[in-house]
Amino acid sequence: MPTIYALGDIHGHLAQLETALAWIEGDGGPNAQIVFLGDYIDRGPDSRAVIELLSQGLAEGRNWTCLKGNHDGYLIDFLANGRAESLLRPDLHWFDKPLGGAATLKSYGVEVEGKPISGVVEETRGAVPEAHKVFLDALPCSYETETHFFCHAGIRPGVAFLDQVELDLTWIRNEFLNDTRDHGKLIVHGHTAVNFPAHAGNRVNLDGGTGFGRPLYPGVFEDGQVWVLTEAGRERLEPKAAKESA
Repeated sequence: MPTIYALGDIHGHLAQLETALAWIEGDGGPNAQIVFLGDYIDRGPDSRAVIELLSQGLAEGRNWTCLKGNHDGYLIDFLANGRAESLLRPDLHWFDKPLGGAATLKSYGVEVEGKPISGVVEETRGAVPEAHKVFLDALPCSYETETHFFCHAGIRPGVAFLDQVELDLTWIRNEFLNDTRDHGKLIVHGHTAVNFPAHAGNRVNLDGGTGFGRPLYPGVFEDGQVWVLTEAGRERLEPKAAKESA
């Protein structure tokens, strides 16, 4: 397998993304293959700029694969159907502070406070550039190699990769995180924040908590080994038990 770099949840933090991309270019050159694991928006201040950078990179033909995260799904649903509740998780409202949807709309110049939802939807549809809508609508939920399976949240254990569904690929937690079996390929995911990327043996979690103010550390997958890129260069990521929280 060629060297693949992967980035977990960015959550609207442009400066962290730019730093991580600079580390990747310094390690693997300008044509490095990168898989982005989703959750480009919400919580942070620069969701629009993050989407612009990623969509422009794809348009320029960079060797990038951008996957869909559950937070990205909220903006997609909001633009298409005017809903701030995902059909996949109707119990959660996008504008609630933990999810951070209002911060995303603010980055597009749309204020949520004190406005009817219909007005916010109309403003948002006019504020989000067409190129961003095309980018969001085209996001796949997974990327697979002979040895690795990349997705946002994880997989449903015991279900074939081809039969995995969006709800699990973008939302699953405990059923996947607590399963220690060999899934046939190393699963590379984000979605559940940890203090630092973690290797659990059958999976690697790259959500290092950028949405909560921590650095964005790229993962490096090469010759069956895993590293994390930091300012100082590669740091070997060895399998060990990891404590994770939502």
